[in-house]
Amino acid sequence: MPRNAAAASDRQIALFLDMLAAERGARPNTLAAYRSDLDEFSGFIAAAGTTISAASSDDIRGYLGDLARRGLAPASVARKLSAIRQLYRFLYAERYRADDPAAILEGPKRGRALPKTVSVADVERLISAARDQVQRPELSAGERRRAARLYCLLELLYATGLRVSELVALPATAARTDQRMLMVRGKGGKERMVPLNEAARQAMVQYRALLDEAGSKQSPWLFPSFGHEGHLTRQHFARDLKALATSSGLRADAVSPHVLRHAFASHLLQNGADLRVVQTLLGHSDISTTQIYTHILQERLKSMVRDLHPLNDPKAPSGEAGG
Repeated sequence: MPRNAAAASDRQIALFLDMLAAERGARPNTLAAYRSDLDEFSGFIAAAGTTISAASSDDIRGYLGDLARRGLAPASVARKLSAIRQLYRFLYAERYRADDPAAILEGPKRGRALPKTVSVADVERLISAARDQVQRPELSAGERRRAARLYCLLELLYATGLRVSELVALPATAARTDQRMLMVRGKGGKERMVPLNEAARQAMVQYRALLDEAGSKQSPWLFPSFGHEGHLTRQHFARDLKALATSSGLRADAVSPHVLRHAFASHLLQNGADLRVVQTLLGHSDISTTQIYTHILQERLKSMVRDLHPLNDPKAPSGEAGG
């Protein structure tokens, strides 16, 4: 494969990623995931002697077949195919290609997995353990600030259902004592309002007070990194959360920031929230994304029929339930 041909493929991927960033507001993590998937595809077809601009439907099928032989999960194959489809749709629209070789391809059949979640009791155990850590008398000032940060993150996450990337990047102004609603900038730069409960507000006040006592340098972030410039990373929060789960008697692999986001949504629906309200709170642009929780609504409807239907009331006189 000539070097200039490989460079042309890389330029076309770069143009596509620039479009995602400029027109769709794709975040760095999203762009990195697309880059990884498309670089892998480009490398595979280059080894077969072709390029992105010259690849055929059969070339793409060959790549998908290779993924299947390597044992990738259907969800992973579908994600990679989605990136390829979007790339070729862009190249066709921008007239870099006269056809779209990915348009006729079908992805692997897969069922949509139910979101992992945890019970209300498990969330309460986590939050209680985090709160107790802050109060431990033997902690140094730095350890207490870190414990207060973890407790604040937990309270906020379960109160709002924020994506972890949204949570760790909250501005310092979110901790205003008169705050009743939180303005969140989500995917694609879209803003939404989420309500704050009293526990989350108090956790923020306590945490910010500890930062002020330490004379911490003013930061634009609510959760500044203690080690360097910028805010706390998603990975750091996930590690702290898993350590807390282990110390609380829960399985570390069963708890993550994303699992607690699912718990927020699931517990709201179990207690009667409307699916559209949950869609708004989660920041889903499409109701179909929120519909992964419809199994909860179905169980609630079954319970309502079981508990409220007159035919299921043993005290109802016979003959009164018919019509």
